[in-house]
Amino acid sequence: MRNYFLIILVLLSSNFLYSHEIRPAFLEIKENKNHSLEIIWKQPLMGDYGLPIYPSISAGWMTNSKAQIVYTETYLIKRWKVPANHVSLDGQTIRIDGLEKTITDVLVQITLLNDVSYTYLIKPLQPFVILDIKKIQPPPVWQYVQLGIFHIWSGFDHLLFVLGLILLVKKRSKLIWTITAFTIAHSITLALATLQIVKVSAVFTESAIALSIVFLAIELLRHYKGKDGFAYHYPWLVSFLFGLLHGLGFASALQDVGLPQNNIPLALFLFNVGVETGQLVFVFVILLLLSVLHLSKFQLPKWSYKAPAYIIGTLAMYWFFERLSDVF
Repeated sequence: MRNYFLIILVLLSSNFLYSHEIRPAFLEIKENKNHSLEIIWKQPLMGDYGLPIYPSISAGWMTNSKAQIVYTETYLIKRWKVPANHVSLDGQTIRIDGLEKTITDVLVQITLLNDVSYTYLIKPLQPFVILDIKKIQPPPVWQYVQLGIFHIWSGFDHLLFVLGLILLVKKRSKLIWTITAFTIAHSITLALATLQIVKVSAVFTESAIALSIVFLAIELLRHYKGKDGFAYHYPWLVSFLFGLLHGLGFASALQDVGLPQNNIPLALFLFNVGVETGQLVFVFVILLLLSVLHLSKFQLPKWSYKAPAYIIGTLAMYWFFERLSDVF
């Protein structure tokens, strides 16, 4: 019953077939020394196209000037220059058209000349924000917790790896140590990569993450055939080593969005808290549902127990080749 439920869980969302997690969008407005403004819009890519969301500011700055456009591996980036004689930022309405039709969020960061930063999170249920920069204290960066939760829940490859660990490790105490090792490992590389102490290509990282899931699927099959492999005997070590890799993936998304320059340590910490919170909720929900289904004592044919490993491995190989194709 345990495995049958997980098959259904994987197949419930067609988004699992898409190889990259859904990243948040990012809008930054910076005030320069000459009082001009620089507006930067990072629009997530879905395949070769940008997610159909479009920012606008009530002052019309983005429609009255031409943008410079740059493509990266994961984002379409647009830049606008606004002359120094612009109207005040205070009271302007920022709206994200099309956001209500998506499940992504938009992080808005306002940096004034005195290096005071204001951070807002625009969500699909309310796709706009009215700037209020007259407050003595800027809004806190607690939005990074929400970004961390959103990132892990939309990162289907990371969730699938955790799912594989739950399938492989039967003892609850052993599973706790395994998940803890994964958490410690990706927290380390998340910090190192975000602070640019370690630099690794995003394409290499995401391709390697897909292969880590393939490895786990193979180990699952070995276990089902009664030939327990390295991952079964030392799951904490496997989760730690591959956790280092997954942490680089988390960092790639955070670097794309950016951190407030005046509060990098706190924002990094809060993003990591969000990732861990989302991961723990996922593990808890899966274990709870599996326990309920186990109590139902529904019997399944023996062949069905191998199906999750084949599904996980097939999805991971699909992701690997799709991500590798980004190089060519």
